[in-house]
Amino acid sequence: MDKQNPLNENLERGLQERHIQLIAIGGAIGVGLFLGSATAIQTAGPAILLVYALAGIVMFFIMRALGELAISYPVSGSFSTYASEFIGPLTGYLTGWTYWFMWIVTCMAEITAVGIYVKFWLPSIPQWIPALIAVVIMTCINLIAVKAYGEFEFWFALIKVVTIISLIIFGLLMIIFGLGNDGKPIGFSNLWTHGGFFPKGIWGVIMSVVMVMFSYLGMELIGITAGEAKDPQKTIPSAINKVLWRILVFYVGALFIIMSLYPWNSLGTIGSPFVLTFSKLGIVVAAGIINFVVLTAALSSCNSGIFSTGRMLYNLSLQGTAPKVFNKLGKTHVPTYGIIFSSAFMLIGVFLNYMVPSKVFTYVTSVATFGAIWVWSIILIAQMNFRKKLTLQQVRELKFPMVGYPYINWISLSFLVFVVVTMFFNKDTLIAIIIAPIWFTILIVCYYLFSLNKKSK
Repeated sequence: MDKQNPLNENLERGLQERHIQLIAIGGAIGVGLFLGSATAIQTAGPAILLVYALAGIVMFFIMRALGELAISYPVSGSFSTYASEFIGPLTGYLTGWTYWFMWIVTCMAEITAVGIYVKFWLPSIPQWIPALIAVVIMTCINLIAVKAYGEFEFWFALIKVVTIISLIIFGLLMIIFGLGNDGKPIGFSNLWTHGGFFPKGIWGVIMSVVMVMFSYLGMELIGITAGEAKDPQKTIPSAINKVLWRILVFYVGALFIIMSLYPWNSLGTIGSPFVLTFSKLGIVVAAGIINFVVLTAALSSCNSGIFSTGRMLYNLSLQGTAPKVFNKLGKTHVPTYGIIFSSAFMLIGVFLNYMVPSKVFTYVTSVATFGAIWVWSIILIAQMNFRKKLTLQQVRELKFPMVGYPYINWISLSFLVFVVVTMFFNKDTLIAIIIAPIWFTILIVCYYLFSLNKKSK
């Protein structure tokens, strides 16, 4: 078996370094920062900065563990392959299908959001039409070639980056020089004058952890791209090493500016802080600009969801734990049937929007967060098992070794367990704790039934 390609994947390596770098950034910046951050701020107050920073450091270590594996085994199945190879076939199966499910439910929420954002400009249009168009367009992009996916992600991510950096620069000018505030510097006092830096106490900080971790969902896409990167030995380490400062700049930096400009307890009631900030500068179409940005962020998530689920089904098929049809590639070397199957499931999100209350999407994000925590945990465990199999000489030859192994792995795993425990104390996230055992039970039953059927043939 080829160490570099253990399942003999035949995908085209069409992703260039600039694609990988921006996919890494796009994975780290989701709709949550533009729309969901206000909820997290209301839960913890200014102390939310510490939660984003701490969770960001843990995510960096998880990505380093993934990097060690991805450089040694650059395959599109990524953590599903690593779980199967270094933990066991059942774990690989559970991880692959859980990741697929995680992205499907995430994209159901995202395509519904697309419909809402489009109604900002076209209020009379039925919400399901933009959602349907979004899925069709993103599916076509993914069917063209992997380079088309990379190109769209590059520009989607660039839009988000420019918006956030603009907010930070202009926000600092308002805070220090009073730009847009009649020349009166706003200062940083909003960070501590409304109940202190910890207005909700330590419990508020703890309860914000799940929302913060959901914001980081998608970072692990770096591992999925390894199977189609032109030069994974160079591009993957470069992208992963920049994860930490991107988190500090884009999340901690942006939220620091927002909470300096506005009292934390007013956020969520006064509209989007991004819209308010750009409006203060005299940009009359600020609301339209930010609506466009969050629209592209939702489309980016949908694009990534179709990309990753198609590759995961392809890899599961090669492992023998998904129908064989999913390992068939199109003329452009993309997993055509896996992409179409995943897209069809995402369309259920459009239908669900009319059949169930909007509250269901809060539950959806909770389930997705649990799926992400499972995958991140598997990455850390698989890397530890991989390292145990190496000789001292092989460890020295690793091109991108995990930092602080194995102590950092155990610390990071403990943090992820802590996140799961906090999910028990919130009625919105408790649903994920209830659904997770049911989901894994169904998968395990299917796994053994599938195995028995194969043996009997």
